[in-house]
Amino acid sequence: MLTTIKNDKNQYRNLINGQWVESQTGTYMDIKSPIGGSVLGSIPAMSKEEVDSVVQIAREAQKKWREITIDEKAEMLYRVSDVLLQHIEEFTELLVREIAKDRKSCRSEIERTADFIRFTADTGKNISGESIPGDSFPGGKHNKISIVRREPLGVVLAISPFNYPINLAASKIAPGLMAGNSVILKPATQGSLSGLYLAGIFKEAGLPAGVLNTITGKGSEIGDYITTHKGIDFINFTGSTEVGTHISGITSMVPLLMELGGKDAAIVLEDADLELTAKNIVAGGYSYSGQRCTAVKRILVIDSVADQLIGKIIPKIEKLRAGNPVDEEVEIVPLISSKAADFVCELMEDAKEKGAVLLTGGKREGNLIEPTLFDRVTTDMRLAWEEPFGPVLPIIRVKDKDQAIEIANASEYGLQSAVFTQNINQAFYVADRLEVGTVQINNKTERGPDHFPFLGVKASGIGTQGIRYSIESMSRPKVTVINVSDPD
Repeated sequence: MLTTIKNDKNQYRNLINGQWVESQTGTYMDIKSPIGGSVLGSIPAMSKEEVDSVVQIAREAQKKWREITIDEKAEMLYRVSDVLLQHIEEFTELLVREIAKDRKSCRSEIERTADFIRFTADTGKNISGESIPGDSFPGGKHNKISIVRREPLGVVLAISPFNYPINLAASKIAPGLMAGNSVILKPATQGSLSGLYLAGIFKEAGLPAGVLNTITGKGSEIGDYITTHKGIDFINFTGSTEVGTHISGITSMVPLLMELGGKDAAIVLEDADLELTAKNIVAGGYSYSGQRCTAVKRILVIDSVADQLIGKIIPKIEKLRAGNPVDEEVEIVPLISSKAADFVCELMEDAKEKGAVLLTGGKREGNLIEPTLFDRVTTDMRLAWEEPFGPVLPIIRVKDKDQAIEIANASEYGLQSAVFTQNINQAFYVADRLEVGTVQINNKTERGPDHFPFLGVKASGIGTQGIRYSIESMSRPKVTVINVSDPD
């Protein structure tokens, strides 16, 4: 498939109306690997006129796709899942090089995505309408019956991030298609090759032309243009809070589903199983070098057990392997860009200048930053509040659970939190008071299983994801009322 998705100059094409289409402007953007900076390929920098054409194609294709039966849509997604797994080896290698994720995690992302697509098909077949008798409401009449079914919204714009370019693209595409929409995928620039490849999977599985299209290009040229385009009926976005806030500010009367940033706290109480806690904090904070919205990003620990917890965390950090994921099995990988690494270093320097104690790590080589742990972080430090998206964790010591809740809730973010305790009453006391979408009890913060509801509050998102919830978000109820005449 890679032989048709790009030309002999290593220039990738966009999937438009079922065909691989070259840049009409002749302008391309190089995609460089975070590992060494080699050019992996180039993508078309599309113009506004090309975007107009894609939107019109998607609108026309959706009219036909919505008439396809639910069972036929599901069968299509089953085929997509099968085809995706057939290409798992080549897809894994592309992911490793484009986003510098370790090979095991890349393979796991593809397998999880295949499961997600298949479960979406299963779920979509079981989302049915309902009939409501009129006389079930006080004063209602027996001769009225409401028939409720779900209607597609039209054209869904799916904007995916770099860190899970397959899973978080498919989590928008598959439910959108199952609901009867057509989808336009705009992948993150770093992650575009993987996004185009994913679109190729749908094409190879036989998805009708125009039902899924891709657009690539400079955000400064087409970003605002596509998000405010009159032909877009729904926007499903995963990315930074800054960009999400911008999109929500410039759109009007278009429903949004957004997963944005987080500053997920691990709250550790006096009676926590510290070995279990340390294991989860290290896994949750440092996997893929912390480049996950749901990564553990700060530790709020009761002061009396902080030293014991640190004694269990540091040996686990020191066992983490750092390096080049192309050549070796590692957990700590280069960050996605020099700009990202620079930002993490800024946060670390601010913490050190204000008195935080560096316990381990802190060194940088290129975009590779050692797994880093700070103690004695205080609320006047940027690291207590800002999302690093890197392998650095702050320890904030607190006097009791109420202070931990207060600091956790003072964040602008509200994606997830974790609470570690062996007392279920304490767990629910904390969970009930945290202003987040999800609370994990005795586990790291994480997304999934994918049929669970997934959401953020405050600056962490808009709307609810999860397979059934996503299908419902990308559709609407349509009501037909039957008025039965009384017999003469």
